[in-house]
Amino acid sequence: MAAHNELGKWGEDLAANYLQHEGYFILERDWKSGHRDIDIIAADSDGTVVFVEVKTRSNRVFGEPEDAVDYWKLKNLKAAINHYIKYQHINGEVRFDIVTIVGSENDSEPEINHIKDIPLY
Repeated sequence: MAAHNELGKWGEDLAANYLQHEGYFILERDWKSGHRDIDIIAADSDGTVVFVEVKTRSNRVFGEPEDAVDYWKLKNLKAAINHYIKYQHINGEVRFDIVTIVGSENDSEPEINHIKDIPLY
């Protein structure tokens, strides 16, 4: 596995553990809709279905991790989220969040930032 893929997998695992620690229930990991995917789908304590994009970077040399969630990424995520909502017949509240991780497996305390309720337009 390429180093950036290993870093991404590590970041997704860390994000899932973080969300569980914060009281979220993980419904799906790496859910696919054609060529599109949703990193984590979880339910928060009030039952809201939360779609989570995880962005992991070893450092900030190229900017903040959340900056990688650009127009095209949001467009693809919106399509995948809409597919999931229809596929699972979700009628309740939904939300889109980003969890960013800055660090690596060698760091004792990587930085985790949970950005909630990102608009999908």
